[in-house]
Amino acid sequence: MEKNFKCWPEGVFKNLTYPEVPIQQILRSAALQWPWRNAIIFGGMEITFQELDTLSDRFATALASMGVKKGDRVGIHLPNCPQFAIAYYGLLKAGAVFVPMSPLLAEREIDFELNDADVETFIGLDMLFAVPQQVIPNSPVKRTIIVSLADCYPPLSAPVKMLQKQPVPEGTIDFVSMVTDYPAEPPQVEFNVKEDLAHIAYTGGTTGTPKGVMVTHYNGVANCCQFAYWFGGGDIVFEDGMFKVKRMEGDRDEDHAVGQGKEISLIVVPWFHAMGAIGYLSMQLLGGNTLVVFPRFDPTEYLQAIPKYRATVFGGAPQLFIPLVENPLFQDTDLSGIRMVASGAAPIPHHLLETLTDKIPGVICEAYGLSECTMGCCANPPSREGFRLGSVGLPIQDTEIRIMEAEEGKEEVPVGEIGEICIKGPQVMQGYWNKPEETAQVLRGGWLYTGDIGRFDEDGYLYIVDRKKDMLIYKGYNVYPRDLEDVINEHPMVAQSAVVGKYDESKGDIPIAFVELVPGGSISEEELLEYANGRLAAYKKIRVVKIVEALPASGAGKILRRELRDQAQDFEL
Repeated sequence: MEKNFKCWPEGVFKNLTYPEVPIQQILRSAALQWPWRNAIIFGGMEITFQELDTLSDRFATALASMGVKKGDRVGIHLPNCPQFAIAYYGLLKAGAVFVPMSPLLAEREIDFELNDADVETFIGLDMLFAVPQQVIPNSPVKRTIIVSLADCYPPLSAPVKMLQKQPVPEGTIDFVSMVTDYPAEPPQVEFNVKEDLAHIAYTGGTTGTPKGVMVTHYNGVANCCQFAYWFGGGDIVFEDGMFKVKRMEGDRDEDHAVGQGKEISLIVVPWFHAMGAIGYLSMQLLGGNTLVVFPRFDPTEYLQAIPKYRATVFGGAPQLFIPLVENPLFQDTDLSGIRMVASGAAPIPHHLLETLTDKIPGVICEAYGLSECTMGCCANPPSREGFRLGSVGLPIQDTEIRIMEAEEGKEEVPVGEIGEICIKGPQVMQGYWNKPEETAQVLRGGWLYTGDIGRFDEDGYLYIVDRKKDMLIYKGYNVYPRDLEDVINEHPMVAQSAVVGKYDESKGDIPIAFVELVPGGSISEEELLEYANGRLAAYKKIRVVKIVEALPASGAGKILRRELRDQAQDFEL
């Protein structure tokens, strides 16, 4: 089926010319164009684009002097903070591969990722080091770099008890020394951007075993450009090391949702997430945005930051917006300067959209993506008239989407009919790290079979109908039922289990576990809940365990999750 351009936004080129440069060139471009503009504001610290570029150069020099070479994997286990950005661009400049690791991971999850990706360099936070410290000795890690948020705050403004700098554990390296003791002389690394990996980002799925999504530098640059030029219009002109904008005749900067070198973005989406590192770090820097960065989300602090910093852009999952509009400060906060709100990861409830559009003069743009396409592949046109409630929008530049029949995925279905969403474009991953069989299942003939179910309307807008993979989204975090089931099933009293979600408007999908015990097994639901949650990251914790005589199953023995989902909706939480 031909791509439908009926509702294509004005001023946005249908095809872009992507520079074949590594991701870190995005930072260098911003430093060349806006050297003294603030790149990051965090607590008491302000860092310009030039300073961020120089500090990451120093970090790259330090890594290289310690033996880090092209292709080595470096794990970052940090919340959003300036050190994260410095380390991210620094490791890329050294030719290393970024392995994002959520600070919310449990021991077993950290252990798996360190060993599976063969991570030799680990960057962690002093306040959160106790958990990874338990597994690092049995991992490939050769060097550990410790970050302290206390380094970001003037002594009198820091929350003293929370942010006292901890002693650097024996055998580890203080992050500060990496950016003060080494010159800004990064190694000269030759990149083949279409083949050299930039990220290995772990995602789960129905198999239960996390899979490392391999993203090249070309994937990352292309996806940053696709969304930056979707929201800002124009085509890419790359000259003298800088990304610039070529506009259609009569098209102006102010005709679009965002402009170049003037936006101020509030950043709370975690950079360890696929949407974070690309959409809320590199894509933002590509446009010269100043990032006001938060290590965690506090609705009151977030609302106060909007007038304080004269913010013009913010975004995240709907579960971020709900506590904002419910906060007592919301109605009295001046939001007249907000030009764009971006939303992803879950549908925007109708009443929430109405509240935001009544209060915010700018554009609200809902988009769709997944780790396997770097960040995103679809977005609503960045205008009020182009937005369609319930839709994730149109396939973006150079991106094709087909709806294939869901059983075997061999035949494309007609417009309006439901099937599996399949994607082709420059942002599609190279495959799963060390998993050729799983890669072959989802990458077929150049198309990414997402496992998500959707449909197109007559105007080319895409609608997500269901998640074939049964993934839950809790407060914007991806939670994979099989991960939770594996933990429950380790208990000797458990025969099998199935985890489904009960949808809550403010939190997303709340995990509910249905458990079938072994014959003669005896354990209370409370005991089993305590057992499982003691082994899970905080955002994965199960809310209810329900012991049943037998899990409903098809004739082929497949658990009928839809029946369990229906039952879960009746649970009182």
